[in-house]
Amino acid sequence: MARFLVEAHHVPEDCVRDLDSILGMSRELLGRFDWGCKHGEHIGWAVVEAQDQATARRLLPTTFRDKARVFQLTKFTPEDVKSFQAGH
Repeated sequence: MARFLVEAHHVPEDCVRDLDSILGMSRELLGRFDWGCKHGEHIGWAVVEAQDQATARRLLPTTFRDKARVFQLTKFTPEDVKSFQAGH
């Protein structure tokens, strides 16, 4: 399984509705997100494991799917960084 960062956007007017839609899918899913709503950034961020980007997106309620951004994550080792440096 790969790891993905999911960035779920909504507008202030839809905040309660959209948070409720995530809660309606799963309490666990709501708990995986960190939200910026209380500080004026109506975005939630979560790291999830999934087979691929499309599967990670499908973890979200339909109200978020189309506008969510999903990024595959990679961890680098010190050896990776050294090999990158050697290539420059």
